[in-house]
Amino acid sequence: MAAAPKSIHYGRLTAPIITEKTTMISEQNKVVFRVPLDATKPQIKEAVEALFNVNVLSVNTMVTKGKTKQFRGVPGKRSDVKKAIVTLKDGQSIDVTTGL
Repeated sequence: MAAAPKSIHYGRLTAPIITEKTTMISEQNKVVFRVPLDATKPQIKEAVEALFNVNVLSVNTMVTKGKTKQFRGVPGKRSDVKKAIVTLKDGQSIDVTTGL
């Protein structure tokens, strides 16, 4: 099976999520990414391994439903967000602050 081009992998990881909670779990070899709603766990694993040259043990995903909010007095809805928590092999890490 031929490896997919890197340009495809960039589309599967939208952005890293950097918060207090994600910084705390990074000590457990876990990294959190925002991903497209249609991304699957095998696709996310393949993208992280190809882009960062690390070994992924597992991928957990969650979808946060968008809230209903007021935008300048007009009711609106925020977009749904899918997050992927990627667990890396012991001794490996990704420095998400440097970028690609």
